[in-house]
Amino acid sequence: MSAPPGHVLAAFGSPTDAGAWSDGPGVAGWRCGDLVVVPVRTGSAVQAAWTSGVLDQLDVPGLRLARPVRASDGRWVIAGWRAQRVVTGDPEPRFDDLIAVSLSLHDALSRLPEPRFLRDRTGAVGLADHLTWDAVEPGGVIGAGHGARLFQRLAAARRPLDLPLQVVHVELTGDVLFAGAAPPAVVGLTPLWRPAPWASALVVVDGIAHGGAGLELAERWSGRFPDWPELLRRAMLFRLAQTLLEPPADGPARLVELLAAAELLDPVLLVRSADHRD
Repeated sequence: MSAPPGHVLAAFGSPTDAGAWSDGPGVAGWRCGDLVVVPVRTGSAVQAAWTSGVLDQLDVPGLRLARPVRASDGRWVIAGWRAQRVVTGDPEPRFDDLIAVSLSLHDALSRLPEPRFLRDRTGAVGLADHLTWDAVEPGGVIGAGHGARLFQRLAAARRPLDLPLQVVHVELTGDVLFAGAAPPAVVGLTPLWRPAPWASALVVVDGIAHGGAGLELAERWSGRFPDWPELLRRAMLFRLAQTLLEPPADGPARLVELLAAAELLDPVLLVRSADHRD
């Protein structure tokens, strides 16, 4: 990834000698003094500006927020780049704490109206959301193999949900940093318009699939949220769809981990292990 141009750095008031690219804890971007300058995906400028505006004004007791930085002309996005303050910390497998963060964050986000751009969202996140929630047939979009068969089986087991919708952050597991006794820090916001408890179900699926958590994580929260089994099912569907639609560098390994998590959650998800084996 090329460094941000000098005029972008100058617009955000950062030193023109950008530091090295960082793809470590929190947001991935160029470290420039006390700022991180981050590339905005093509077609995502509206979302990036909206997210920056929300994080600029949001107040969540007990949480630190990575505040966005306006450019000198007041814009949040300049030539495909945005900026935010550096916050300390690292992602940690503290999944119960992550769910506590989710509860506080989503209480604050519940006051927001639905952003118009979410209705026409494209890309892997938008399509995964559509496949998870809108009862459409995946067809050949998600390919074939173990993951696709598991997705189809889970989708066939879906049950209706009647929960309030609001802005939810669907990537909490990677976007919350912990630093000793300091309050947790939220460094990003990937929004969708879905039930708030679904964000907690996503944390549970992430924890079981990729974070070394056991089934007891799902069981501990089963009495806290309504329709918990269905929320977990939708969380697994969403993560499967994301992985199949836009495989990350470790895509095969992540898919294997999701399959193992689905087998562990088998009694909740109502999926027989034989249904996703050759």
